Amino acid sequence: MHIRMQNAETLTQEQIQEFLKGSQAIEFTARNRGELYGFVQRVLIAQEYAAQSKKQRGRIRAWLSKLTGRSLPQLSRLIRQYREDGVVEAVAYRRRRFPTKYTARDIELLAAVDRAHEWLSGPATVHILKREYAQFGKAEHARLAQISVAHLYNLRRSAHYRKLAAKWEPTKPSTIAIGERRRPDPQGRPGFLRVDTVHQGDWEGAKGVYHINAVDAVTQWQVVGCVPRISEQYLLPVLEKMLGQFPFRILGFHSDNGSEYVNWEVAQLLKSLLIEFTKSRANRTQDNALVEGKNGAIIRKHLGYGYIAAEHAEAVHKFYQSHFNPYLNFHRPCGYATVSLDGRGKRRRQYKQVDYATPYEKLKGLEKAEQYLKSNMSFTQLDQVARGLSDTECARKMATAKTQLLRRCKSEAPLRRKGWNR
Repeated sequence: MHIRMQNAETLTQEQIQEFLKGSQAIEFTARNRGELYGFVQRVLIAQEYAAQSKKQRGRIRAWLSKLTGRSLPQLSRLIRQYREDGVVEAVAYRRRRFPTKYTARDIELLAAVDRAHEWLSGPATVHILKREYAQFGKAEHARLAQISVAHLYNLRRSAHYRKLAAKWEPTKPSTIAIGERRRPDPQGRPGFLRVDTVHQGDWEGAKGVYHINAVDAVTQWQVVGCVPRISEQYLLPVLEKMLGQFPFRILGFHSDNGSEYVNWEVAQLLKSLLIEFTKSRANRTQDNALVEGKNGAIIRKHLGYGYIAAEHAEAVHKFYQSHFNPYLNFHRPCGYATVSLDGRGKRRRQYKQVDYATPYEKLKGLEKAEQYLKSNMSFTQLDQVARGLSDTECARKMATAKTQLLRRCKSEAPLRRKGWNR
């Protein structure tokens, strides 16, 4: 038997009974639930379902169930809806909602109270709301006078409250009165240092050593130190020893805005030594470019990027003091730029062959260089260090000491990885 939705509702009771006795498969198609419910409603109206006997109503319900593929309980619910409302239609879904006690007007009053008192705590605000109603007779605060502290915070988190009580303030930069934010101006005088930190990597959550790199802006005299941690306990003693390795008086100390240098302890140390403290400016990458270039060309080139455990910091610092720093300042030439202006007024830097010299040669070549030396220092003493070894001999001696240092660090690495102690 072929059933079409266009004529199915016009079947007689005999045809419905004959259909129920059949065993052939039924394929019923509906594009959506609304179309299915409309078909059920038309059948119930055409068959005059309410006027039929109980047996005939059961036959109609069974016929609709077999035809549409819906269960008998579901058909019973649709038929009940038809008998109560006269229609069969899908009920719109409505999320379960708790009853609303506090209105939009109450939220506006709460926002006005918070704004007037500049956002007190929840218990304090609840106490104010109770006083507004009970003591001062403000009838509009009747509901808010009964609010709990917990629900008051719920109202404060609502979108309507945030729109009313939003408080916009511009970001206020935190000013740190340590150091002056400007680029130092040596004016051809040695003693103005650029300082930076280089970290020697991590291993399984353990921090490696930290290299402290200090370079003079005029002579490029360089002193490197090493600490196991970036803290005042380790940094200040090493920093003070590094400043003592410079043969000339230190007049300026310039760093980036890292907290290892911009703190009161370092500022107090520099103040006691009568050293000017400056720090880099925002969006001025050239302020500390000299020492950052030395980080790659000197420290990374010789020490690499491999992990060196913090317990080797003292050995690395002794290597710097005994071998590395003398090599850098007395035997390793540096390029000194000649700055000129081109036709468009742009600064142009040229590194001429005649301008290459060691930092010691550059220091000694300054006009009236003796005036910059420390009181306990003379060029006679420095000449003895400079002429004690040739450049290549000093480089080989430094390389041998560096190899021994790195081998020692690597040989102890397996013990450290397994958590053993020597």
